[in-house]
Amino acid sequence: CLSRAPPYSNSCSRDPGLPSRRVQTLRVSFAENADPSQAETLSKAERKALWEAQNAQKAGEKQKLSKAERREIQEKQRAAKAGTEEPEAAAAPKQKDPASKPAKSENQTPNVQPAKSAQPGDAASGNAPGKGSAGTRLQHDDPKAMAKAKRNQALHRTEMQKKVPWFSHLPQYEREASLSAQLAERTDNDIHPEVLKLGLKLADWLIVGGNARTEAMLKAFSKVIMDYNPPKDHETGADMSRHLDTRLKPMISYLVACRPLCIGMGNAIRWLKGKIAHLPPTLSLDDAKQHLHEQMEGYVTEKIVFADRIISKHAAAKINNNDVILVYARSMAVEAAILRAHKEGTTFRVIVVDSRPKMEGKQLLDRVSAAGVACTYIMINSLSFVMKEVTKVFLGASAMLANGNVISRVGTASVAMMARQYKVPVLVCCETYKFSEKVMLDSICNNELGDPDELVASNNTLADWRDVKDMKLLNLVYDLTPAESLTLVITELGYLPPSSVPVVIREYRKEVTL
Repeated sequence: CLSRAPPYSNSCSRDPGLPSRRVQTLRVSFAENADPSQAETLSKAERKALWEAQNAQKAGEKQKLSKAERREIQEKQRAAKAGTEEPEAAAAPKQKDPASKPAKSENQTPNVQPAKSAQPGDAASGNAPGKGSAGTRLQHDDPKAMAKAKRNQALHRTEMQKKVPWFSHLPQYEREASLSAQLAERTDNDIHPEVLKLGLKLADWLIVGGNARTEAMLKAFSKVIMDYNPPKDHETGADMSRHLDTRLKPMISYLVACRPLCIGMGNAIRWLKGKIAHLPPTLSLDDAKQHLHEQMEGYVTEKIVFADRIISKHAAAKINNNDVILVYARSMAVEAAILRAHKEGTTFRVIVVDSRPKMEGKQLLDRVSAAGVACTYIMINSLSFVMKEVTKVFLGASAMLANGNVISRVGTASVAMMARQYKVPVLVCCETYKFSEKVMLDSICNNELGDPDELVASNNTLADWRDVKDMKLLNLVYDLTPAESLTLVITELGYLPPSSVPVVIREYRKEVTL
């Protein structure tokens, strides 16, 4: 046994837990700065011992910082990130007793996490805080974001004082009669007069409906482009594409301050910016203006005018004789479908459901009844009493989301869910330019708040509601209807299930990027 033992082993009967003399010698030699490259010719146990000795040496060399020193380093990094870094001599880490602590190794790094790099939406990345990337809504319950936004705001409005806490992140302003006077005092020419007039009309709700608002905005921007004068020596299409986008930014901010943009208006602005960015560089200034003007006219004609005609044709085909059609509020596409079906000779009856405070259903009632269609007008609280007579429900939409949910006038979700309870098919008429990549599961995160005084306009008892300490009024403009409550979506592309909305969005995005 002794004759066959390895040369570095004491004996074959030694304790296996004890290291061999060779391993012990190796640890001592490595501690005396032996060459670690000899590890390639060592056995597994010897390499393990070499590794342990190396770690022990590094652990002995590492110098740990005290709690006060780590805190001071962290404060220095925070100050550097905020741009308020103190002079290096004052911000250097202090040691209580330098003689008692050995010098730090050159490769030693403090055991502190490095400062975070700038993320998209931070001040370092060029975006205003609170706004984030394009399309992100400003959080009105963030004081820092609001303070910075007000400095760059084209129109200063008075925030509503008595907000409902759950909706404090949404913009809500007091009713003001001084907007025209405030705009008259402006000395700069950043905002075109046509855009100024449009903003005042939007703020006073003189232009309502997604189609009407989008069409009016594009017409105003068309006049802005036709009156646009670029800087000197920059009078080509390529120069116009660089400067015109900057010219439109304050106007868009002004329109948002007057009233938040709907999904259709946001998509139209994104489309317009894409057309401006891809202007042919060989065009002259006048040709570039005319090119954009024709493109915007074509967008309105194709996406709104012709789209409504095709939708009305598809929707009218779904109306049969002796049907009882229920509609809610007012939708231009639904109104056109009813008038077209009546013109084609179909005999049916319409139930118009309305709700306060806008009472938009009265306008639909006047148009449809004037054409000779038999109509019934009810308020939304009587919906359950008439639903058993209804054969089909036609609804409009402000936007179709990627998950198939619908954003529409508040009250639409109640009508759709009531129809689902009675097993009545629900058909939504919506143009494809209103389709959005966004996904929403409720109507709290993103919505629009109307004037709360509209709720008490006909009630003298609540006229002094602002003086009541714990009383707040909520006037929501939109709500969200889940896709499960919808049967069919009628677009200019034909009949679609709600689950096919992402397909249309994908193909529409290809068209926009061309």
